[in-house]
Amino acid sequence: MRTLVRDLLKATSPSDTVQAAGWVRTRRDSKAFSFLEINDGSCLGSLQIIADAGIPGSEDLAKMSTGASISVEGKLVPSQGGGQAFEVQATSIRLLGAAPDDFPLQKKGHSPEFLRSIAHLRPRTNLYGAMFRVRSRMSQAVHRFFAERSFYYVHTPIITSSDAEGAGEMFRVTTLDPSQAGAKSYADDFFNKAAHLTVSGQLEGETFACALGNIYTFGPTFRAENSNTSRHAAEFWMIEPEMAFCDLQGDMDLAEEMVKYLVKEALEHQDGDLSIFEKFVDKTLRERLEFVVSNPFERVSYTEAVEILLKSGKTFEYPVEYGLNLQSEHERWLTEEYFKKPTTVFNYPKEIKPFYMRLNDDDKTVTAMDLLVPGIGEIVGGSQREERLDVLLANMDRHGLSREDYSWYIDTRKYGSVPHAGFGMGFERMLMFVTGMTNIRDVIPFARTPGHCEF
Repeated sequence: MRTLVRDLLKATSPSDTVQAAGWVRTRRDSKAFSFLEINDGSCLGSLQIIADAGIPGSEDLAKMSTGASISVEGKLVPSQGGGQAFEVQATSIRLLGAAPDDFPLQKKGHSPEFLRSIAHLRPRTNLYGAMFRVRSRMSQAVHRFFAERSFYYVHTPIITSSDAEGAGEMFRVTTLDPSQAGAKSYADDFFNKAAHLTVSGQLEGETFACALGNIYTFGPTFRAENSNTSRHAAEFWMIEPEMAFCDLQGDMDLAEEMVKYLVKEALEHQDGDLSIFEKFVDKTLRERLEFVVSNPFERVSYTEAVEILLKSGKTFEYPVEYGLNLQSEHERWLTEEYFKKPTTVFNYPKEIKPFYMRLNDDDKTVTAMDLLVPGIGEIVGGSQREERLDVLLANMDRHGLSREDYSWYIDTRKYGSVPHAGFGMGFERMLMFVTGMTNIRDVIPFARTPGHCEF
């Protein structure tokens, strides 16, 4: 049974028999022996192997070039060189898979743009190996966060007939021949109605919150939005809790608590992976994350935020005006230059928010909130949901939504309605925040963006 490189690098004493395997990072030869560094993806570090000439398998040493995969048996012994406490003195070595000279990940620097073009190989690099180990650990932390608070995990549909955001930027799912689709009705289609990839599991999640109390969803969502920016992707993962008997205050509390929890996870439990982001991506990363964990977040109403922006004297690319959505540049200025900390903005004008958000008593704003973080902007968006049947119906009519299509959703207000609230956290944006990576394409294994659907 092989031992992970991670565990061998953590060893505190020698061992007479170990088995290891991995991909060759480098090989240096002399007449009597060869030095090989291997990495198996379990950690950032590499394990040094000393392979003497003449041991079983040494006849293939010349083929064990960068990128090749090998397995090793030997003794774990104190290292004679610097950089590691122990190394493996091989008693046998085996070539598992050769890598020809055209292996693209030679030992040199590569640009993010180039590595995106070989996304099937980039996890073998130090930076992206660390990135996707962090992603895995953070995914587990999401589930642990909710389990510790007695939330139930609900799987909501990927294919849906409901547009939760009311924006219409959805991918259609159909079995009709595209050349004949216009001539045929939805009755001829697979689901007998218009169907799309989901933009959110929120509406379905609300129905379960109104039965189980506190639930969350965590899965892929899809937006057919032609936004070729560093923060947008056509496919991304969303974390969406819904809480029965909860108001906007409780919603903001949970969102802020979750951000702190995940940041703390990144700081404490990544087996050294965070160090590579500190070194090559953002030298202030750890300091910034520690500040987030140890300080309260700011809260400000949308109206106050607009007033602050208008009085800033700063010229923005997009205009600042009451009744318009805040743009990323506005959000980042608030968090990076004015408050200098994560900030929750709440109570937005009803005209710029979806139909399901609860109308405030002023009849002008809704109980919406966005949690903004430095370097990214919005990372969480949520609201208290409109639980009053008559007000919800009026909102749907104002947005031009069919009551028949949403009859199942209306039933949650018709039968035992309760105050409830929830939010959506963009998982990739959270990963960008905790690693310092500036492009969403670099925190998701295979990015789907306008014009790009490779691999």
